Amino acid sequence: MALGRALGVLVLLSGCASTRFSAPGAALEASLPMETPAGQFRIDYDSKDAQDATRVRQAVTEALPRLERWGTLREPVTIKVMPDHASLEAAVRQHGYSWLRAWSRYDEVFVQAPSSWAPAGATQPQINELLLHELTHSVMYQQASDRRGWSRKRIPLWFREGMASFTAEQAYRWVSLEELARHYERSPTSDPVRSPGDLYRDDSNFIYGVAHHTFAFLVKRYGEESVRGLLSEMKGGKEFPQAFESAIGLPPDAFVRDFTRYVRWRGFSGGRVQPRAPTPTN
Repeated sequence: MALGRALGVLVLLSGCASTRFSAPGAALEASLPMETPAGQFRIDYDSKDAQDATRVRQAVTEALPRLERWGTLREPVTIKVMPDHASLEAAVRQHGYSWLRAWSRYDEVFVQAPSSWAPAGATQPQINELLLHELTHSVMYQQASDRRGWSRKRIPLWFREGMASFTAEQAYRWVSLEELARHYERSPTSDPVRSPGDLYRDDSNFIYGVAHHTFAFLVKRYGEESVRGLLSEMKGGKEFPQAFESAIGLPPDAFVRDFTRYVRWRGFSGGRVQPRAPTPTN
C-alpha cells in the first residue's frame, strides 16, 4: 500500500476483546464524567494526559449521532486513556501488536493517549474515527447480551470488526473488494471471513477490509433493521449462529458463501448488491 495509507492504518487500528480478563496496572489519577442521550461515560486518565482526555471527550460527543443507529448503552462505559503503547498492551494483555491503538469490551474502552500515537500525535478527526469504532463494539455487546454473557455469544471477528468499521466509515483504510477478489484468485481455498488465522496479526489491513466488506454486504442485502434484530435475538438468549439464522433467514455459513461468491464473481462491479431471491415455499 502507499506510504500515506500505511501510516494512517497504523495510527487508527484497534481491537476488541472476545474473552473477559482483569486488566492489570496502576489506577489512573483523574476522571471526567459524561452524561449523554446514548448513555453514561467516564474518562479515566493521568493528570499529565488531561489534554488527551479532553480530546477523547470531544470524540465521544462526535460519535453519538452515528453510534445511536444501533441503540444506546445499557450500562456506563469507562474509557481509560493509557499513557503510551506499552501501558495499553499491558492493560489489555495483548502483546506484539504494534498497530494497536485501542481495545474495547462490554463496558470498558482502553485508548492509547492520542498525543503518543505518532511523533506529531493524532488529529481530532483520527481520534473521532477511532472512538466511534471502539464505542460501536461496546454498544454491540450491550445490545446483544449482559455483563456475564457477552463474551460467550460466539460473535465472529467479521461481524465484530465489520460492524465497527462500517459505522466509522473506514472502508477507505482497508483493502478493496477488487483486492479481495484477486486474493481469492491467488488462494482459491482461502477462507479469510471464517478463518482469519494469523492474518489478524500479520496483515490486519486485509482482515479489517474483509470484515468491513462482509458486514457492508449484510447491511446492503438485508438492511440495518435486520442487524438490530440480530442483536435483539442474542439479547433474548441465543448465541450468534442461532440468532443470525432467526433474524436474517439463513445460517451464517450460507451467508458467508453468498458473500464469497459475490466477491469471486465480482458482483460489486455492477454497483449494487442484488437482493436475495425468496426461498420457495410449498
